[in-house]
Amino acid sequence: MGAVKGNRAFAVVVLVGAVLRVLTMLGFQSALWFNDSYDFLRVANDPFPHPLRPSGYGVFLWGLKPFHSLVLVTALQHVAIVGLAVVGYRMLVRDFDVRRAWATVAVAPVLLDSYQIELEHLLLSDTLFTVLAFGAMLLLAKPGATGWRRAALVGAMLGVASVTRTVGMPLFLIVVLYLLVRRTRWPVYVALAVTFVAPVGAYATWYQQEHGRFAMTGVDGVFLWGRTAAFADCAEFTPPPDLARLCPHGPKDDRPASSHQIWAENSPTGYSNGEAFGEKTNADAQRFAFWAIGNQPLDYARVVAYDFFVRTFSWQRSRYPTIGTEARYHFPTRPTAQKPDLPVYGGGDRRTVVREYAHGTGRTHIVEPYAGVMRGYQERVRVPGTVLGLVLLAGAAGIVWRRARARTALFWASSVTLLAVPPITVDFDYRYLLPALPFACFAAAMAWGRPLPSGGEPAGKTPDAKKPASATPA
Repeated sequence: MGAVKGNRAFAVVVLVGAVLRVLTMLGFQSALWFNDSYDFLRVANDPFPHPLRPSGYGVFLWGLKPFHSLVLVTALQHVAIVGLAVVGYRMLVRDFDVRRAWATVAVAPVLLDSYQIELEHLLLSDTLFTVLAFGAMLLLAKPGATGWRRAALVGAMLGVASVTRTVGMPLFLIVVLYLLVRRTRWPVYVALAVTFVAPVGAYATWYQQEHGRFAMTGVDGVFLWGRTAAFADCAEFTPPPDLARLCPHGPKDDRPASSHQIWAENSPTGYSNGEAFGEKTNADAQRFAFWAIGNQPLDYARVVAYDFFVRTFSWQRSRYPTIGTEARYHFPTRPTAQKPDLPVYGGGDRRTVVREYAHGTGRTHIVEPYAGVMRGYQERVRVPGTVLGLVLLAGAAGIVWRRARARTALFWASSVTLLAVPPITVDFDYRYLLPALPFACFAAAMAWGRPLPSGGEPAGKTPDAKKPASATPA
């Protein structure tokens, strides 16, 4: 722990990050709520594979159910992120030869960003996913030969991350490419694949037993339909007769956000609270989406590019995808209306689901002056999307001009993947930026934060040609 103790600046950042989280716990008791929160609690009360979103986080909550404490859940989420930052800093300095100042800057966003702290206080899967995915990449990038035991643990963590949020699935491919660059021996790939497939396959089998389909969810087609609902033009292109009912409402330049069109009351998907999409609806929605993309590939590319390059990297936030959704990412001035009578898939309503889990109403108690401090802090301290874009550019430049190691590319590619997959498959949402942030910061720090000796190579790096295959740089 010498690397951590020797940096006063990092100690101050950790202390401030911890204090901010304590203020959040004091100011917003016991948790903050999102529409998805009630589905996760329903899974936690009686685990089952949810048809709208993976149940990994619900199973995590199920493990904590005996304590009947939402305070415990949010406290663990806050502690987990602080712990991840400490471990990440230590590895940057000790294992990756990054200067302490650079390492401190790299972990500061995850410790101090106000939206990150607010996200940890929401009952959502994003914090658990970040810990699992980022922890897996840290373990994989650790110097030394990647043996099958380490690969097995990395695969297991990514597998569990994928049944928490399906955006974790593409990260497995990035890991495989990383190992190929390192010319790793075949037992490592076997161990990685087996332990990754185990939780993913087990979950898909569980889902099949409950819903009759070997899959992670029953909304992959519906989500892709939502993406194409932003531009699909049924007036110019005539859809197959059996898919015409799925044509989006209104002119394509004056429609709600893609994700909002999925859940709207009058949506062509026929969504209703407390119900799942039928298998036929999901399949037809997927066919419609492929039809729309096939007829309007440039419109699809335009929508995806706008969400990725403009919305993601804009300095100011907009009220997207809806005013209500974006408002959930701000510390509130009053408790969010829970609409307790809304039905929840699997049985019961929001009130009964919360009461069964927490043995209480779950109502958020806003306590001043602590809540006011955090609201004021959120108005002033955040990482704008433009800054995230600059950090990604710095990482990319380091990979090209500093001949940074493959591990730098590992973190950079992971960040870009986490940012790109949602706009490609369904829609943009501000909360999807936060799990990608630490990956981007670590890539930039590893690219530029290591001292260069007189030979021009980063410290600790020897030209590849002088090393045997088993010691290829990481």
